[in-house]
This record gives sequence, C-alpha cells and structure tokens, in this order.
Amino acid sequence: MNRTLLVVGASRGIGAAVARFFHAQGDHVLSVSRTPAEVGEWIEADLASPTGITQILDAVGDRPIDGLLFIAGVWEKHAFSEKFRFTESPPEETRFLIDVNLVAPIELTKGLVNNLRQAASPRAIYMGSISGTEQGVSAEVATAGSKFGLRGAVMALRHALKPEGIGFTVINPGYVATEEVIEDMASGAAPQQMPIPMDDVVSAVNWVLGLSPRSEVGEITLLQNNLCDGD
Repeated sequence: MNRTLLVVGASRGIGAAVARFFHAQGDHVLSVSRTPAEVGEWIEADLASPTGITQILDAVGDRPIDGLLFIAGVWEKHAFSEKFRFTESPPEETRFLIDVNLVAPIELTKGLVNNLRQAASPRAIYMGSISGTEQGVSAEVATAGSKFGLRGAVMALRHALKPEGIGFTVINPGYVATEEVIEDMASGAAPQQMPIPMDDVVSAVNWVLGLSPRSEVGEITLLQNNLCDGD
C-alpha cells in the first residue's frame, strides 16, 4: 500500500532527494517548501512564521499521514567556513534559526498528531546535525543550539505522545554531499573533505520508515569516514 509522506524542506538538498526517492517509489509525497518543489503535491509555506505552520496544517487537512519527514534546516551566514564570526551574527538571525530548526518541528508535530495516529505505523523523522551532538558541536552557536534543542524536543515528544504509537527518530549527519556543500568545496568556502553520500542519508530515512510498529530508533548519527579512498 502506498504511503502518504509529508516532506518538509522538499525544494533542495536532502529534502529534495528524500522527496524524489519516495515519489519514485509510488508514495504520495506532500512537499513543503517556500519555493516550488519538483515532485509531489507542493505546499507553499514559510516555516519561520506561525502562519506558515497553519498553512501546512490546512493543506494536509484530516488526511492520514504515515510519515512526517522534517528535513528542513537553516544555518548562519558563512557558517562552517573561516568567514564565520559568532559575534557578528545579528539577533534576528538567531531568532530565525531557532524558529525554523526548533519551534517549527515542535508546532508542526503537535498539529499533525491526529493525522499520524490514523496510520498503521506512523513515523516522525527529523534531520538534525552532527553540530547538535557532543562529538561535533561547532562555533555556529544558533545552529548547534537549535539542533541540540531538536534532539531534546524529540525525546520529550516521545514521552508526551507515547499513547499515540508514533515512532520518533532524529538523524544527525555530518557534511552531506548536497549541491551547496559541493559548490562550497569547489569555491574554497568549505574545507576539502569526503562528504556523506546523499544516498546514505536517504537510505537511513527509508530504513526507519520500513520498521515494524514494534521497533523504534531514537537517533542515528552518520559520521564521515574520511579514511576511505573512494566515493
């Protein structure tokens, strides 16, 4: 049976790859983004505002949702480069990051409880970051803080919504081979490295969605294996 999956952040990067993969599998993909998504049923919304959350919930309506895939994420200007200076990051940037990376997933999950409880094996998967873990915390304070907060929020959601039978998972990848990362490496804006293949991240999402209702994976941390010689 084909599933209905809500992919948040579906217009680029990891979110676009996830949306394309499940759309190709025959699942009904609801693609949330500010700019048009290339596959699925597009829901235009700005995650930084309460109005954007309401627009998503209104578009979904009372449809059953098998999976909430919150792939969206933002970071500071010049983040993860030598140009980044924490003291030069304006307060509005901090608030924007926390609204998108932390407030939006909390409020969207709350609004979709009734949709998720209608599925046979509902899953909520959130894209964190290695910056939100003890082994990878970085100088990008708003990014790292919001991703640490996302992990805590998902732990709390698991407890708050335990009777609903929803599986909650956070995936914390290092650098992923998105178009932006590859371009930054080519221009020198990011250090040369061996990023995690996009397919590996998509495979992790697919694996979690395929688990039985009796299993739950709290967190997956994908580290870069910089000792390998190939792609």
